[in-house]
Amino acid sequence: MNSFREIKVWQKSMDFVTKLYKTTRIFPQEELYGLTSQLRRSAISIPSNIAEGFGRKSPAEFKRFLQISKGSLFELQTQIEISKNLNFLEQKKYVELYNDLKEIEAMLTAFIKSIK
Repeated sequence: MNSFREIKVWQKSMDFVTKLYKTTRIFPQEELYGLTSQLRRSAISIPSNIAEGFGRKSPAEFKRFLQISKGSLFELQTQIEISKNLNFLEQKKYVELYNDLKEIEAMLTAFIKSIK
């Protein structure tokens, strides 16, 4: 693997960031520096930590950054749940985003296990 761009979970999480940004455009303006910002930061953290970990010198460090990505993913799941509870997300969009995150979670888990 020559680049982190070849990592499928990085690609999937990058697609998710784009989807989340488009979704949060409809959130209330007063949430721009609150929940909207937090959702976006958590989403960006997932592929960013995969990329940063890829650039580290050891498999152990890479795994640590993948675990950090997974932590950001769990934060994001919680924030999406909050968004649904506040009626910022319709049920259909919530399910779509949550299912995307469950897929990314499974990919991250498998990827972490594959690193020796």
